[in-house]
Amino acid sequence: MNIENLEQQLATRTGTSRRQALKRLGLGAAGLAGMNMLTGRAQAAPGPAQDAAILQFALNLEYLEAQYYTYGTTGRGIEAQGVATDGSGTMGFVTIKDRPRVNLKPAYEQRAREIAADERAHVTFLRTTLSSLGVQPVAQPAIDLQNSFNTLAQAAGIGPSFDPFASELNFIIGAFIFEDVGVTGYKGAAPLLASKVILEAAAGLLAVEAYHAGEIRTVLAARDARDPSLGIAATVQKISNLRDALDGGDDIDQGIRTADGRANIVPTDANALAFSRTTRQVLNILYGAEGASKGLFFPNGLNGPISS
Repeated sequence: MNIENLEQQLATRTGTSRRQALKRLGLGAAGLAGMNMLTGRAQAAPGPAQDAAILQFALNLEYLEAQYYTYGTTGRGIEAQGVATDGSGTMGFVTIKDRPRVNLKPAYEQRAREIAADERAHVTFLRTTLSSLGVQPVAQPAIDLQNSFNTLAQAAGIGPSFDPFASELNFIIGAFIFEDVGVTGYKGAAPLLASKVILEAAAGLLAVEAYHAGEIRTVLAARDARDPSLGIAATVQKISNLRDALDGGDDIDQGIRTADGRANIVPTDANALAFSRTTRQVLNILYGAEGASKGLFFPNGLNGPISS
């Protein structure tokens, strides 16, 4: 896909031009030239090495989610909770605003803390599993939880900036950006895994991420129904449209409302199955550009064999 096609998709789905926004995301023709579309290294030799590479890729993503929820609920990173982030590759830090802890209502704070604990446990589980396979876990790469959201907001057409730590609602919308991507990424990786033991573990990770995604989508849909004037469904749809434009030509991503206004808590295909994303599609969204090797949430790229 070239930049013109991507712009046309965004214009079709949102009704507005996105040339300036796409330029802010770095989606120029020069930036796309020479980029491969997929995971040749990861798919070349099914077996233990490929399984480990997929787990390393998942670990990068779990670092991102764990840091997001942990900073939002505690004001500090996962290291302060005793979670290790060292390892192979280039160790990075988190770019985030001062005092990021979100003022959450008690009912949602319990849910957010549970999700944060789950994500930290995922990091530890993946690190332990990799070590048990004789593979050094990758270190946490540089993660941007500040400039990334501002860039996405402009590209999606929801405003010049977006601070997910400014309010409870913003925090939930920020979570929406990650959760669906994690579910579809885990499903897409399933057929690439050779070990049934690791496949079972990956299925467990997918299930928990799906629970999280369903919870986030339910909260957003309920709030939208309670107060339509907030425009939650429209904002979420713009984010969904941008993810769809970034991950390729298929129109698979879904917001929290159907075209006729019904709640859409579980995004599925015609067979009521969750859809899949390839590693490349996941990277397109996380890097903010089709075919990119770094950017947006991971300004220096991921650590490990599947990084671009």
